[in-house]
Amino acid sequence: MYMKDEELFGILIRDIRKNKFISQEKLAEKTGLDRSFISLIERGKRVPTLTTICKLSKALGIKASELLKLYEERIVHEDK
Repeated sequence: MYMKDEELFGILIRDIRKNKFISQEKLAEKTGLDRSFISLIERGKRVPTLTTICKLSKALGIKASELLKLYEERIVHEDK
């Protein structure tokens, strides 16, 4: 089953967040974004800007470059 890029990215954000035991509410607080917006990103309903990606990565304790690397790895895995 093919997933859109934004869906894969959203799942990645959700997985990292859950692995770090951070709620959507806490992530929203740390990023200054609305919790409902984070939910939309995680469900692939919104495509985050570079600024938003940087806010998310900082709040999740991961470099933006590492976050994008993980995303690229998921795309390669998905395409197989």
